[in-house]
Amino acid sequence: MTKKILVTGGAGFIGSHLVDKLIDQKGYEVSIIDTLEEQVHGKRDHPPDYLNKSAKFHRGSVTDYKKLEDLVGESDVVFHLAAMVGVGQSMYNIKKYVDNNILGLANLLDILVNSPHNVKKVILASSNTVYGEGKCHCDSCGVVFPKLRSLNQLKHKEWELSCPNCGSKVKPLLTDEDSPLNPSSIYAFSKQAQEKMGLMIGNTYGINTTVLRFFLTYGTRQALSNPYTGVCAIFSTRALTGKPPIIFEDGNSSRDFINVNDVCQALTLAIEKNAANGEVFNVGTSIPITIREVAEIITRKISPDLKPIFNQQYRIGDIRHCIADISKIKNKLGYRPLITFKKGIDDLIEWIKPQAKYIKETSEIVLDKLKEKGLLK
Repeated sequence: MTKKILVTGGAGFIGSHLVDKLIDQKGYEVSIIDTLEEQVHGKRDHPPDYLNKSAKFHRGSVTDYKKLEDLVGESDVVFHLAAMVGVGQSMYNIKKYVDNNILGLANLLDILVNSPHNVKKVILASSNTVYGEGKCHCDSCGVVFPKLRSLNQLKHKEWELSCPNCGSKVKPLLTDEDSPLNPSSIYAFSKQAQEKMGLMIGNTYGINTTVLRFFLTYGTRQALSNPYTGVCAIFSTRALTGKPPIIFEDGNSSRDFINVNDVCQALTLAIEKNAANGEVFNVGTSIPITIREVAEIITRKISPDLKPIFNQQYRIGDIRHCIADISKIKNKLGYRPLITFKKGIDDLIEWIKPQAKYIKETSEIVLDKLKEKGLLK
């Protein structure tokens, strides 16, 4: 019998790609619930044109208990992707993030416990931000987990991490799922709360639950109207509108950039493999790329004359390094990232180019808002 799948947030960036894969490659019946958040989708009263026409679309929020209850009651599997996304914004739109991310999941779990349904599997989308700073190595102390850099350190533009024990400079390592969690934003905290809530209820009531910690996801369909979207889309948008990328600190912060199609590979493996049940997995590439390198790659492809601006400013709560150790998901689920950063960026740029003349570049609005709230120095 064909599985009936509910994807919350299914009209969004990752959700819409997942829906395509579930329908076109796997043959599942898919329903979507999505608010069509204006910050992501702009002002619209209908789903985006790219949304799979075979999916059943329902406009609504996971904070709407009754609507969510009806859809869960018709489903065998739930992918919970619906969330407010934006690390900096979460530090001043606190209630909105808690309502959508924590209370929204509370509705789903309450329904799974108290209402009739046939759901056997839940996959929760989490984030690398739950770690804070990643795992590191100190020549004197071995493996360490640095705390966030102090305001005093950042004021003096001492960007690199130090050992929490001896104060020596440390080198970043791959961060595995057993690393301690140290969220540094309301968004990250909401993801940690989602993980704990989901696994707790899943274990208690025998609902197979999997948590996937996405690292920095990029790709086509990222919301160009959303000033809190990923850095790859922001840099590309600025370059296509003739503006150089703006880079915080010295540009040598490193991240793990994962293409949305590889994220969807991990999501579908989580539904197909029993080894995913009750587990937490990193979803990344294990390949570090600095923000400086990202800016240089994008400007070179779009407008070589543009030079990134290194403004020496810093955002309170920003991490320096966090790269995924993906050995667990490779060994247990057979996951293999397939899309190189170069190929993925080419695809993203080609997708953005036709829209360039319609783009309203908004990243500077974010900078002004962060300054106003005292989060950008």
